[in-house]
Amino acid sequence: MSKRPPGWAAPERERRNNTPFKSVALLLQGGGALGAYQAGVYEALAERGVDPTWVAGISIGAINSAIIAGNPPAERVAKLRAFWELVSGGAMEWPSVFSPFSDGGLFRTLANQFAAGTVMVGGAAGFFRPRFLAPLFQPAGSVEAISWYGIEELRGTLERLVDFDRINSRDMRFSVGAVNVASGNFAYFDNETTNIRPEHIMASGALPPAFPPVEIDGEHYWDGGMVSNTPLDWVLSARSNLDMLIFQVDLWSASGEIPRDLQSVAVRMKEIQYSSRTRAATAQFEERQKLRTACHELLQHLPAESRRTPEAVLLAAASDPAVYNIVELIYRSPTYEGESKDYEFSRQTMRDHWRTGYENARDTLAHPEVLARPPAAVGMRVYDFITSAGEQPNPGL
Repeated sequence: MSKRPPGWAAPERERRNNTPFKSVALLLQGGGALGAYQAGVYEALAERGVDPTWVAGISIGAINSAIIAGNPPAERVAKLRAFWELVSGGAMEWPSVFSPFSDGGLFRTLANQFAAGTVMVGGAAGFFRPRFLAPLFQPAGSVEAISWYGIEELRGTLERLVDFDRINSRDMRFSVGAVNVASGNFAYFDNETTNIRPEHIMASGALPPAFPPVEIDGEHYWDGGMVSNTPLDWVLSARSNLDMLIFQVDLWSASGEIPRDLQSVAVRMKEIQYSSRTRAATAQFEERQKLRTACHELLQHLPAESRRTPEAVLLAAASDPAVYNIVELIYRSPTYEGESKDYEFSRQTMRDHWRTGYENARDTLAHPEVLARPPAAVGMRVYDFITSAGEQPNPGL
């Protein structure tokens, strides 16, 4: 792990991509089985020729990020599909006679709950397996005593699908977040400062009490989603004066309906907890960026002598001439998906999530302003064209 101060992010450097921006970041939130949505988003980006220069993730987003960063562009979608077909391979797949009823309603609700139950009992292939003995019967102090499932299979899956030498070549920037169990502090493992290994990815997704903490260099780490389920702050803190296009792919929607029963209470609790208030963080950054942009413009009008004063030097360090587009792609769950949606790994649901992510990204990229640099005087645009009923799209106002 890096010896830099906590919260320090190395400045981003310019990398070649197929957009007018000098850096293109793909940010992938945690959300378990919902992560197939992110794979669909990436497929649409790849088809459009949008090549991320920085990919960052938390939990399942860390796994998707590793597969993207750890493979050449031509192989990424196939490797993502291999992972998602593997982890959904042991779950229920709809018989063809039921396919007309698989899009919603009581049948789909019951089928999803049954599929989630099979995962709780049997785990997900290539990902996690239940302990032979429950934690109560395990030796105190062992990892088996503090977790219901083992994640040994995930290491083999990562080693098979991810080229870690490629990640550590730093051709693409890569970051994953985790929480130090002993200190409670959030930590980022970034290939600009850290040699990335499978355990860094496993640590980012080690959500207790389902999974055990992962040891890295003598420290133990849990799922980063316990503190922040999005790497947005980490990416925005890497000041570099580079124009940046950011795709924020969230698996939990902060906005939702008032619960009407106990099951919907559980769903809403998870959505609020794991949405990480992405829009609030984006709005705060937008306000700061307006001030930084204004400060930069003001300094350009000062005479050279005034720009050398201590006050002007201080303001120059806080200013930022870069422009930003933040494109939000937020998964909105159908009504039949309940509290177990983040561990419902059925093949049909995986395909639905993937298709939805692909269609949402394709529709978003159909708006040309998404890939256009905002005016320097504006500094930042935020877009969200995919909304639920009753929500208003954000066309970059």
